[in-house]
Amino acid sequence: MERIKTDILVIGGGSGGLSVASGAAQMGADVVLLEGHKMGGDCLNYGCVPSKALLAMGKRAHAGIETTHAEALDHVRKVIATIEPHDSVERFEGLGVRVISEYGRFVSPTEVEAGETRITARRIVIATGSSPLVPPIPGLDKVPHETNETIFDLEKTPGHMLIIGGGPIGMEMAQAHRRLGCDVTVIEGMKALGKDDPEAAGVVLDALRGEGIAIEEDAMAAEIRGKPGAIEVEVKDGRVFKGTHLLVAAGRKPNIESLDLDAAGIETIRAGVKVDARLRTTNRRVLAIGDVAGGPQFTHVAGYHAGLVIRQALLGLPAKVRTDHIPWATFTDPELAQAGLTEAQACEMHGDRVEVARFDYASSDRAIAENWTAGFVKVMVVKGRPVGATIVGHQAGEHINLWSLALASKLKMRDIAGMISPYPSLGEINKRAAGAYFSPRLFDSKGVKRVVGLVQRWLP
Repeated sequence: MERIKTDILVIGGGSGGLSVASGAAQMGADVVLLEGHKMGGDCLNYGCVPSKALLAMGKRAHAGIETTHAEALDHVRKVIATIEPHDSVERFEGLGVRVISEYGRFVSPTEVEAGETRITARRIVIATGSSPLVPPIPGLDKVPHETNETIFDLEKTPGHMLIIGGGPIGMEMAQAHRRLGCDVTVIEGMKALGKDDPEAAGVVLDALRGEGIAIEEDAMAAEIRGKPGAIEVEVKDGRVFKGTHLLVAAGRKPNIESLDLDAAGIETIRAGVKVDARLRTTNRRVLAIGDVAGGPQFTHVAGYHAGLVIRQALLGLPAKVRTDHIPWATFTDPELAQAGLTEAQACEMHGDRVEVARFDYASSDRAIAENWTAGFVKVMVVKGRPVGATIVGHQAGEHINLWSLALASKLKMRDIAGMISPYPSLGEINKRAAGAYFSPRLFDSKGVKRVVGLVQRWLP
């Protein structure tokens, strides 16, 4: 067995692991990367990239351009192939990273075995990500079903797609498949898009229902039966939904089963590896990042974690995780995005100190011109500082960036109001939301009017 000593060992070649490996190698550290499956991980191969490519082809079809399911999947494969070289073994070896195409497992607190190689590292980073959660619904193991790891391999348009799970993955795939000519029923045990602001989620759900997607809420799956092409999902209240295909989009589970974490003295929790505010596990030489660390499961969070790890492991500087500025988006049409606290969370945390500033897309000149009038911006403000922002509407995932910056940099609403936005741009909605916060203070204030009266009396 070959033995290697290194500065940094990264287990997992997904977005977070690749960020650590490339950053550490380019800063002069000796780095070994283990990836037993596909470089780029879930995001490139089964998640963010293919889903957005499929959504793009769905938009094309919705715009009236004839698009077959085969053409859509061909586009998905081309997009993946275009991005793949950036995440390839060859690129990382060119950066000086030793890449071993094997899964890793701990054999001691400082050693990991991967195939015929044993690696000893000063710091080890677990970046193994997550996989689709397939819940133990009676009958599911006997019925053919898809997950996000297989849905992009379907060669023909499904006749009627049943989707278990009304979260972001389920709703994005529902709209993409509907627009490509498939009947779709979403079966959600609680509320669809239930982690988002309910008013904003309602705008999205109304739009999807308007496109012919059946969204069944409070419908907990109790039994699944059938055969290829004829599948039934019965829910606890007795309703039965029939379709030709079944997609399970019921959440994610951390990839920790094969790591032998006990050998390294690493504790786990239900959500993944137990970490502290500095992403350290119970073995202080080992850190965990991304989905496996039990926090928000987004590619951009894994990248954020990677930067904190590099700061600590390479530069020896302290770094703690913040979550109050992390944005997320669901890329349906219209899009739904959030940064920081929702209105309900802000009221629970800050009580009556919360003020809500709002601006509707329907009042934006650009939105009116482009017929993008469904949606709004809602900003939760405490003592002049935003603590959260909700956007639903066209390109909400782009516009939320400004509020993430505001939260990360602790900007005030006056900073957003002072921004100059080109007219007529859709991005002006954020400035107008900030203006809505100040309007009553300026235009409804008797004190302001008295001051203006005095100034005008004395002004030459």
